[in-house]
Amino acid sequence: MSNGDDETDEDAPAEDAGEDVSSEALESRLDEASEALDAAETEADLDEVEATLDEVESDLEAADLPEPDEDDEDAEDPREELESRLSDLRDDLESQRGPYAEDVVDIVTEAQTTVTESEWTEDGEQEAQDAVEDFLDASAEYVDHDADTGGDFVAAADALGTVADAVEAADLDPDEDTETIEGLLEAAEALETGLEEAEVWDDLTVQEKLDSRGFYDVLNNENRKDFPPEWNAAKLHAEEGDLEEVLYAYENMGSEFFEEYMVDLLYHLGSDAEAAFDAMHQRAQKREKGPISVLGKIGDERAAETLHDYIDGDGDPALQKVTLRALGAIGSEESVQPVANRLDADEAEIRSSAARSLGLLGDTRAVEPLADVLEADDSDSVRASAAWALRQIGTEDALDEAARYADDRAYLVQAEAEKASGV
Repeated sequence: MSNGDDETDEDAPAEDAGEDVSSEALESRLDEASEALDAAETEADLDEVEATLDEVESDLEAADLPEPDEDDEDAEDPREELESRLSDLRDDLESQRGPYAEDVVDIVTEAQTTVTESEWTEDGEQEAQDAVEDFLDASAEYVDHDADTGGDFVAAADALGTVADAVEAADLDPDEDTETIEGLLEAAEALETGLEEAEVWDDLTVQEKLDSRGFYDVLNNENRKDFPPEWNAAKLHAEEGDLEEVLYAYENMGSEFFEEYMVDLLYHLGSDAEAAFDAMHQRAQKREKGPISVLGKIGDERAAETLHDYIDGDGDPALQKVTLRALGAIGSEESVQPVANRLDADEAEIRSSAARSLGLLGDTRAVEPLADVLEADDSDSVRASAAWALRQIGTEDALDEAARYADDRAYLVQAEAEKASGV
């Protein structure tokens, strides 16, 4: 019996659990787990092996194993070796699990999405249809279902959903129904491959896409030109009012020269290019000058608010000029004040463009600020633009303001004043 100052074995502090776990002991336990894994026949057996590996991993993390000699490059690290073997056994364990009916359902469900969301070509749709039909036939050998497309690709996705539901309802067991699940997996993977190989629009070159749409059908021996056929086909489609084909080519060609040609084509269509508004407006929001010009020719006031942002401040002068012209052409009364504000711009070319834009807008509120520019601006070209703008507004007050400068020192201003006075 010990006295009060002594500690019994039961009262002694427990040593760190990891201190008694040697690398040899852990290696032996991994050997046993490996043997159990080789002998496993059911999911329950695999669950037991997984539990053993979890215990080994926990003990390995807590184990106080010797560190390798830092001065010896060839020194072995027992912890690293054990962790590597543990990882390999986990991989082997996962490879032995299943097969699972859930995997079949996942593949078929994903195939449903592929069928409905892919942009198939005409050939690709038939290839996808064939892949679905093959799967329906193959899966019917393993699970009862009444899925049928009736030869209609529109029904393909629903048919796949029917099979997925049937597989779930069959409640297949990975141990007892292994062959059935494997057969379904093989059929599902064949479906997946077939859909991946079926042709979608993104697989085609731009020219193939255009050809598939019939874009080149307007060409014949008489109207086929030497320059790229896309140019002439786009022109012919535009002349026929088929802007959908023109815009499709514009969005897909990816050539800077072709885009410039198409913008010019749409520009010359003017208000007849109304169908191109959305496409041009979208491009204009990227501050592309060509589409901004087209918006001016289309004349749709919906573009005005967007374009007001591009004339404010010290931005690109070329962008401001083309935008001011477009705003003048659109003619929205909401543009009068934003445009008039640019009469104070530092650059004479911007002030000149603003004055001419006000003339195109034709709003009488612009008479006074234009008269001030005509009187005081230090650039004769800007003053001439103001006189021209007053003539375009055309009211008596506007014409009188312009006519006052018939004897102006600057010929350009004088010429506009004489026209205003009717001389």
